[in-house]
Amino acid sequence: MEEKPKFKTVQEVVAANEGLPERYLQPLTGGHEDQPLNGPVPEMDIPSIDLSLLLSSSEEVRQELSKLHSALSKWGVVQVMNHGITEAFLDKIYKLTKQFFALPTEEKQKYARDIGNVQGYGSDMILSDDQILDWIDRLFLTTYPEDQQQLKFWPEVPDGFRETLHEYTMKQHAVIEQFFKGMARSLDLEDNVFLEMHGENARMDTRFNMYPPCPRPDMVIGAKPHGDGSAFTLLLPDKDVEGLQFLKDGKWYKAPIVPDTILINVGDLMEIMSNGIYKSPVHRVVTNSEKERISVATFCVPSPDKEIQPVEGLVSEARPRLYKTVKKYVELYFDSYQQGIRPIQAALI
Repeated sequence: MEEKPKFKTVQEVVAANEGLPERYLQPLTGGHEDQPLNGPVPEMDIPSIDLSLLLSSSEEVRQELSKLHSALSKWGVVQVMNHGITEAFLDKIYKLTKQFFALPTEEKQKYARDIGNVQGYGSDMILSDDQILDWIDRLFLTTYPEDQQQLKFWPEVPDGFRETLHEYTMKQHAVIEQFFKGMARSLDLEDNVFLEMHGENARMDTRFNMYPPCPRPDMVIGAKPHGDGSAFTLLLPDKDVEGLQFLKDGKWYKAPIVPDTILINVGDLMEIMSNGIYKSPVHRVVTNSEKERISVATFCVPSPDKEIQPVEGLVSEARPRLYKTVKKYVELYFDSYQQGIRPIQAALI
């Protein structure tokens, strides 16, 4: 689908002080009308998983794997601790993100994405004239493998941004490998089964999100409800400002803020690989009238040549295969996302 001309960034809309453009206003029938956008919601009850235990030979490993299995089959989300990345380093990522979005518009525009390209700074793609816009500005970068990086979009200011992002990518790479193996173990599968299907040249896309304070949090959404088109997503949420919510059984729940953890949610491709045992949850971000909110998400995306399908060990007479084989899912995903359609529906047999 062709992209329409770009709209101002949200920060530019706020700076212009010309009121709230209608393009951001959600229709009043949002499907879950009993819960207004900024109404109070209960907190999710999800465990913190000790990543260092998942692959250990200690006594506690079974208990940890069972906690992981329970959380991913029920919610599709866990908090991960002891992930090997220091709190000081995560703070640095958070600080650099904040500094980037605080730069003057003309400095940020040096990294503006081109029409039709997801990578770069700005607002998300607009695919139709009546598309309702999310209250979010973002910087989207493919960080791995190196030959897919488009360095012209990697900010040179604030100082150290590029080097720190490169280091963060390498640290996350280790977490991703451990988590894939941990998920396989929690399903009584051989350690590398998901890693092999995912592929050696699997991509990592990192998205730096900025949600400015919003004058109408009751009618404007930060990120529309969606599931992720990844195998799974690593999220560094704002440490002070809530906003991320997950949908379960028709109700929204807010994600807890737990210091020094990384939040990991299952994406559509892991739901397919696990034959529907692990769920790719629908989630959204609500806005806040007083505070800006920052987050950093990294999406794990399979190699483009890889076919993704339910792994053999999870298909049986008792649990028949639920999903078709998919390839280049992410290309289909971006169009579907802006139209509010769940592409995983098309993958069901």
